[in-house]
Amino acid sequence: MKPIERRKYPYGIQVFSIIRKENYLYVDKTEYVYRMTHSDNRYMFLNRPRRFGKSLLTDTLHCYFEGRKELFEGLAIERLETEWTSYPVLHFDMSTAKNLSKEGLERELDRKLFAYEKIYGREEKDIEINQRLQGLIERAFQQTGKGVVILIDEYDAPLLDVMHEDENLPVLRNVMRNFYSPLKACGQYLRYVFLTGITKFSQLSIFSELNNIENISMDTSYAAVCGITEEEMRTQMDADTVWLAERMGTTKEDALQQLKTYYDGYHFAWPSPDVYNPFSLMAAFSKGKIESYWFGSGTPTYLIEMLDKYQVIPQEISGRKCEASDFDAPTERMTDITPLFYQSGYLTIKNYSAFSGLYLLDIPNREVRIGLMRSLLPNYVRRPAELNTLVGEMAECIHFGDMDGALRLMQTVLSTVPYCENTRYEGHYQQMLYLIFTLLGSFADVEVRTPQGRVDVVMRTHDTLYIIEVKLDKDAGEAMRQIDLKQYPERFALCGLPVVKVGVSFDSGRHTLSGWVIE
Repeated sequence: MKPIERRKYPYGIQVFSIIRKENYLYVDKTEYVYRMTHSDNRYMFLNRPRRFGKSLLTDTLHCYFEGRKELFEGLAIERLETEWTSYPVLHFDMSTAKNLSKEGLERELDRKLFAYEKIYGREEKDIEINQRLQGLIERAFQQTGKGVVILIDEYDAPLLDVMHEDENLPVLRNVMRNFYSPLKACGQYLRYVFLTGITKFSQLSIFSELNNIENISMDTSYAAVCGITEEEMRTQMDADTVWLAERMGTTKEDALQQLKTYYDGYHFAWPSPDVYNPFSLMAAFSKGKIESYWFGSGTPTYLIEMLDKYQVIPQEISGRKCEASDFDAPTERMTDITPLFYQSGYLTIKNYSAFSGLYLLDIPNREVRIGLMRSLLPNYVRRPAELNTLVGEMAECIHFGDMDGALRLMQTVLSTVPYCENTRYEGHYQQMLYLIFTLLGSFADVEVRTPQGRVDVVMRTHDTLYIIEVKLDKDAGEAMRQIDLKQYPERFALCGLPVVKVGVSFDSGRHTLSGWVIE
């Protein structure tokens, strides 16, 4: 049998022309491009998490509006488009304007404008950045006789890292608001305006005067405009999945299930098909193995800072509910971190109730769950890297049903790891167990309600359900007696797995386990 040939995968490549000219895999999204550019509204906004295909979509629009028909041969749009008109395109990628001062941001905007002024010229009277952008639009229209296309990718990038800062956010926001202000005044010269970002545009109050932007972010007809769906996996990427399965030494269906567990589970509308993270998916195919690629590519520091600001503990991140209006709350008046976590890709829509109007948000997949927990470990131990070996060895013990061995490992390692301050309360150790058990790849939950009370930690593996009660500076036998007294196992009698009771005691002085009982 002839071996399956490996294709080229666009891992981190966001330039449409390169993907098409150099024969990289391209999952066809051009039907969406046609629909977007032939709708009633000429102003559109899309928010998606970082590295989720926004830049590739924007660059695809750029190539389309330049009339580069040859790049679209064999794609869906080829049978839809008949004119292929070339328009002047002003494309601004704001990802290069991160972590800048007011002066640095103004210099970066000056550089971007200058690149187009070399093409369309500049009037002496155009001094401020808004005047220069307006002049560019007017001259591009006059010189070509065609409506101007404005593409702004990651419009909010200059502001993301200062969203929690009362001093810097208003200053940088005013710069960006001034820059974007001509978009309304120049309406008669514009063919199409498309903006992408992570945060919804209304939250940052940048486009307060531009009230005709159509937000397609939660529109069901555009739910899969970025990312890769199950159907696309099984059709356009079927041969690639077979190749990956051979590389991993498994079956095609098993490879699909592993990919689904790690990278699937996103929904940006309801109803919506399941959407895979495209960055992680292409990385997995490119490297021939499943690992944490999206989360490993960088966790924005502002998210961890916002977790601290809103005092969100690990087990409170998932299973959150919110109304549609919550996504519109201006950033400086936000009272809940939920919308920000959703927009950043750490939570996604899992259900919606038409009766209550509430969305249920949860962590999308294993990659994000484990990555989040790992990023939170520094809040519990000062040298979290020392727990990596512990997690691996504990995972092996628990896989083979050796909870005693796992707890002995935890006791030994935790006794050598310096702890953070403020650890003299039971909840700290409960949260730390939740983090460690989640990093093991097991399902873990805390404060699980039963008819008689709440179980500190419930952990489910492939073949066992563990009920774990935590005590601080008390005997482990007391934890076991509480499990028995409140009849916690009865709550899980129908789970289909054998139930193991575990009473654990922590010593606040030594910052490690002092004892445990397993039944």
